[in-house]
Amino acid sequence: MTIKTTTHLNFSGDARAARAFYQSVFGGQQAVVSYRDAGAVQNPDEADQVMWGQVEAESGFRIMAYDVPSRLSWNPGEIPVFVSVRGSDADEVTGYWQKLAADSTILQPLAPAGWSPLYGMLRDRFGITWVLDVEVAYAPA
Repeated sequence: MTIKTTTHLNFSGDARAARAFYQSVFGGQQAVVSYRDAGAVQNPDEADQVMWGQVEAESGFRIMAYDVPSRLSWNPGEIPVFVSVRGSDADEVTGYWQKLAADSTILQPLAPAGWSPLYGMLRDRFGITWVLDVEVAYAPA
């Protein structure tokens, strides 16, 4: 198995524009899933905001971005990034999760999600927010 760490940028309604800008700078392909696409709408005003987005270029450039839902606190610069660990093997991802979870705050338990066989989010003992998931191929709508 291989894993990748990816800078995960957090926005409040600007994730689409930011991804488009970064693609214009670095090239590559964009992928996006809105809260509506994922069946995860909690606030109808945010249904078309980005729940998961990515720009990936052949050069190796890769970022992920999303719009923080209004039910969560978001202040620019306060939680500007997550570290995203994506892997192809659920057992290995679970092992990383278990080690990171020691003395951490679980924000989203590691469990199946509509877009991944496993997805979870935690804030470790140093205040770093980690997102771990099992990567699946994305098929644009």
